[in-house]
Amino acid sequence: MSTTPDSPPDGPSTLGLSADEVLTTTRSVRKRLDFDRPIDRRSVMEALDIALQAPTGSNRQGWQWVFIDDQSKKDELARIYSENFSLYRNLPRPSYADDDPRAQAADRVVDSAQYLADHFARSPLLMIPCIEGKPETSGSSAAFWGSLLPAVWSFMLALRERGMGSAWTTLHLINGGEEAAAELLGIPFDRYSQGGLFPIAYTKGTDFRAASRLPAGDLTHWNTWGDSGA
Repeated sequence: MSTTPDSPPDGPSTLGLSADEVLTTTRSVRKRLDFDRPIDRRSVMEALDIALQAPTGSNRQGWQWVFIDDQSKKDELARIYSENFSLYRNLPRPSYADDDPRAQAADRVVDSAQYLADHFARSPLLMIPCIEGKPETSGSSAAFWGSLLPAVWSFMLALRERGMGSAWTTLHLINGGEEAAAELLGIPFDRYSQGGLFPIAYTKGTDFRAASRLPAGDLTHWNTWGDSGA
């Protein structure tokens, strides 16, 4: 496993979750991020080593990972995010039936998202995953982002196993924010695209549960759209 020169000799133990437990209990963590506990860099790098086993188109591995713990840079990224979040917060919400699990969770999700926007800069560590190229000039957008996003999700899963959490946010990318972040961090904007902005911290407790989701049967088609196979 990769380590950094200032890594402690022994990182915290893993939780020992099964693959199914990791997959069903890795959440976008906001209110339960522990902003006061220092991040163990060795564990972060172990999680990234695992994430880099994810599939990537033509085995190009054109990803780069930018970690930020400098407070002044975190403050500026948080400012960019917060300004865009304020615009997003005022957009009309999607409407769902009363018994739809998305409707039942809507207020809770908005409240936790606002909490994160208000406290973003307190995150011990931020991360921006990057992929070489630009989606508009790289042919299929599915192939382009498919060479980065599996590794990002694997990283979140590996963090969960190590008692850490994150939230996948993308609002810093709009309204010129991606270019501003690139300038702040020295990311070659003309050659790399950013896949999000991730607060990373240990979690307050590790007892996360499976989320309420739409039934798989309602989202399934066999051979023809609209044929549920029932």
